Amino acid sequence: MSTTLERPALSTPRKVSPSKDGRTLIRSQVRAGWALLAPALLHSAVFIVVPVIAVLVLSLTDYSFGDTWAWVGFGNYADLFRDVDFLASLWHTVLYAIVVIPISMAISLAVAVGLNQKIRGLSFFRTAFYIPTVTATVAVATIWLWIYNPGSGLANGFLSLFGFAPNRWLADPATALPSLMVVGIWQGLGTKVIIYLAALQGVSRDLLESADLDGASRWQRFANVTWPAIGPVQFFVLITSIVGTFQVFDLVYVMTQGGPGSETRVLVMDIYQNAFQDLKLGYASAETVIMMLVIAIFIAVGRLLQKADAND
Repeated sequence: MSTTLERPALSTPRKVSPSKDGRTLIRSQVRAGWALLAPALLHSAVFIVVPVIAVLVLSLTDYSFGDTWAWVGFGNYADLFRDVDFLASLWHTVLYAIVVIPISMAISLAVAVGLNQKIRGLSFFRTAFYIPTVTATVAVATIWLWIYNPGSGLANGFLSLFGFAPNRWLADPATALPSLMVVGIWQGLGTKVIIYLAALQGVSRDLLESADLDGASRWQRFANVTWPAIGPVQFFVLITSIVGTFQVFDLVYVMTQGGPGSETRVLVMDIYQNAFQDLKLGYASAETVIMMLVIAIFIAVGRLLQKADAND
């Protein structure tokens, strides 16, 4: 006689609902979370959301700091794209960003890789690279005005050693904007170097040692281990660089005031003149909206490039 062992039926585990005390604890944690977030949310609402809404509304009016104003719809935007000064300033700003951002990021990463090595005087070099970032832009511009001085400046003095003729760096339409780009790259290195250095020090040592054991060269180790590991930091540096370059103003204002002619006139300078000198706040608000859209386009392109790089 054979006996059959019957398996006990598997019962579906009952969903245990949180107790009353557990629900009370969760609700108290949610309230605590909102309470802690409240100052930041209030700050964002007052200093970001409200100004953005105000700019969007004002860009559709002819408001000029007076008691009377009229609704003009998209008239300001139509006028902008017929405004030679606006188009020139937009082009100069975009060109400034296209040149300064990739070059400054590449140099900063190279410097950070060098500072991540065991070298003498490491603290000195880190401090030296970071000092321009915390120095007032007016002071930085004053130093570079002396460097670019046609008669006694360091730039012409250095080039004269190699037989080059003196150049009117900031007064020459061909070299004025590139000269400002050099200053922008130099001034922005410090922050990027520190961020990259922190990211490099966070790369897994185990992965680096595994690559060494596999016989990878320095370049292969950087391309296949270090570069993917610092991908999120790269995107963060890109975003902050885009916003910073599009907001360039004080450097240009002190060094060239948009000259010679309008060869170094940038977007924020044009907004400043229309808003606070010509008192055309509605028109300046429309320029600001255009600038925000261009920044958003740059960020979107950067995001696509990051995704493509991550997929590779």
